[in-house]
Formats: sequence, C-alpha cells, structure tokens
Amino acid sequence: MKTLRDVKIGETVIVQKLTGNSVIKRRIMDMGITKNTEIFVRKVAPLGDPIEVMVRGYELSLRKSDAEMILIV
Repeated sequence: MKTLRDVKIGETVIVQKLTGNSVIKRRIMDMGITKNTEIFVRKVAPLGDPIEVMVRGYELSLRKSDAEMILIV
C-alpha cells in the first residue's frame, strides 16, 4: 500500500486509511486529515523531512514518520 511519504511533489491524493496507535491517529485527524480527504503535496524539504501539503484549503507540514501513517489512493 502506498503512503503519503511516497507521493511526489505536485501530486494530489486521497486518504484511504490512517495507521499507527490511537494517539498518533488522533493527532493526524486533529490536523484535518481523515479518510477520503484530498491532499496536495506542495514541497518536500531537501532531506525529505518535513513534507508540506495542502489539506482542506490550508498548508500543513508533516514529519516523514507521520506521513508514513497515512495510506493513500
């Protein structure tokens, strides 16, 4: 299964599922990332961490470790 970490700059994807423990899932959902949410990858830092995305009309930066918990279509 592909994760948000695998997405290239400029791609738009849909969240299929969140993985990880309940604390991590809750934090990701509190940022507005839930099932069927559209995410656009804007930038990736030179070393790959963090990843800047657009979610629900606002910009958000995610750690690689958090992006690995987001399964996408």
